[in-house]
Amino acid sequence: MEKLKIVTIGGGSSYTPELVEGFIKRYHELPVTELWLVDIEEGKEKLEIVGNLAKRMVEAAGIPMKVFLSLDRKEALKDADFVTTQLRVGQLQARILDERIPLSHGIIGQETNGAGGMFKAFRTIPVILDIVEDMKKLCPEAWLINFTNPAGMVTEAVLRYGSFHKVVGLCNVPVGMKKTMAKQLEVSDEEVDMKIVGLNHHFFMTDVFVNGKSRMKDVLEKYEHMNEEDQTEMKNIMVIPWSKELIRGLQAIPCPYLSYYFFTKEQLEHQMELFQKNNVRAEFVKGVEDELFSLYQEESLHEKPKQLEQRGGAFYSDAACNLISSIYNNKGDIQYVNTVNKGALTNFPVDTVVEIASKITKDGPVPLSAGEIPVALQGTITTIKTFERMVCEAAVTGNKDLAIAALTLNPLVPSDKIAVEVFRDLLEAHKAYLPQFKEEMNS
Repeated sequence: MEKLKIVTIGGGSSYTPELVEGFIKRYHELPVTELWLVDIEEGKEKLEIVGNLAKRMVEAAGIPMKVFLSLDRKEALKDADFVTTQLRVGQLQARILDERIPLSHGIIGQETNGAGGMFKAFRTIPVILDIVEDMKKLCPEAWLINFTNPAGMVTEAVLRYGSFHKVVGLCNVPVGMKKTMAKQLEVSDEEVDMKIVGLNHHFFMTDVFVNGKSRMKDVLEKYEHMNEEDQTEMKNIMVIPWSKELIRGLQAIPCPYLSYYFFTKEQLEHQMELFQKNNVRAEFVKGVEDELFSLYQEESLHEKPKQLEQRGGAFYSDAACNLISSIYNNKGDIQYVNTVNKGALTNFPVDTVVEIASKITKDGPVPLSAGEIPVALQGTITTIKTFERMVCEAAVTGNKDLAIAALTLNPLVPSDKIAVEVFRDLLEAHKAYLPQFKEEMNS
């Protein structure tokens, strides 16, 4: 049998059983012979726990896939066919700081948006670029499938500063949104396709099709009478129903993360309540992870536990494994990925990363033509892309001034003064993981 080697960097993640389940379910079309789970010394204990569960899952499934555990990234990467990244620099404690420090300044604290998202990018992008350099030497033909947040910015940085083009960014939000559409329209997921425009965690659905026929008019009408439980499949964001006026005005459905921008006041009030109770999202997730790793250690467990869905991992295996299988098998099906625009959005830069419906081939994603971004949606998408581009450059150069200017431009930061203060505090908190800013810290 042809060897198919997949390497997962951040293999000790609580998400890994979701990924392993996805490979097991698709073994008939994606015959993985080697799965390497890679982590760093600080993550060794979690890697062993998750890795042993992965081995039990594979054994129970009765498939000839070997699972390897390694702390040696270069050893693992040699001759890989696909590399997936799902790492968190600084682990969950860093995320807690990303959320709590902005909230201490009275602004939204969130791991992919605003100040928290910026600092996650600062910690993550240099590490991913180092991985890319290793891939160029050890597995130059491999595809990099990045799940690490902020996925859009990481993909942008790899393409722009890593000069590596076999990269696709992936998120489960469009998958969840597609399931929501199928549920609302009372059809199966397989019958639904969407037209989305925008960026990772910042996109709009502008059309939805059932068996090729537009049903957007029906969806817009349903949203006028919908309660919050039916508006989204997301479990990690407080859902506030969109007003019928907003939906009619936009003629589009915002993705759930846009709630931070369209309901900033309400989301901030909710986060401040959690902040006071020492239960911001990252702290809640840490509790879920502790429970998960306790479960993962049980020798009798040989499948993904349902509790993982509370982690925000629902549909993860579908998104990840479908993408890998479609590239491997040259399926030509439609998926929602982060890739270079290439003119698919005609009034947006051709060389920048967007999240968009794409045809998946052996040569990677081919973004489907989506025409112009509607005027009503263009402003917020352009603003956030400007922020992302500036953050990527600052992550590579360590330019503090550029970073503060980017933060000031972000709609979640109400003043230059707050931008300077929150930047200073986050830089101090994360300095161990930000060598590119060393000169700024010493000045």
